Amino acid sequence: MDLKIAAQAVRENAYAPYSNFKVGAALRGSDGVIYVGCNVENVAYPEGTCAEAGAIAAMNAAGVREITEAYVIADSPDPVPPCGGCRQKLAEFAAKDVPVTLATTDGIERQTTVGNLLPGAFGAGHMDRS
Repeated sequence: MDLKIAAQAVRENAYAPYSNFKVGAALRGSDGVIYVGCNVENVAYPEGTCAEAGAIAAMNAAGVREITEAYVIADSPDPVPPCGGCRQKLAEFAAKDVPVTLATTDGIERQTTVGNLLPGAFGAGHMDRS
């Protein structure tokens, strides 16, 4: 299964009764396995979770700590980028040059990288002291 198919499939499982905006994410871990996540809303609206965060959690639950590729899909007019929090989460587990495909359900795709999604990302080195 490739990332696109995995993201399309998991998007169907999204729980989005309030916004009706379903998002699916698929990540390839450094072990070659595909990890998926979908958005999960909550009536206490800010308490939901994003698709990317769910996929990262699944990858970490399997003991894998490195993303080598990502694919995110939503039913939108243009490919939807990850929110700011998910950009930081992706940067935590992926090198700047890791490819990210943003897609729509109509087949439009935009290629980018983790570094382009979050230039100047906050990293562990920012906590080092001289």
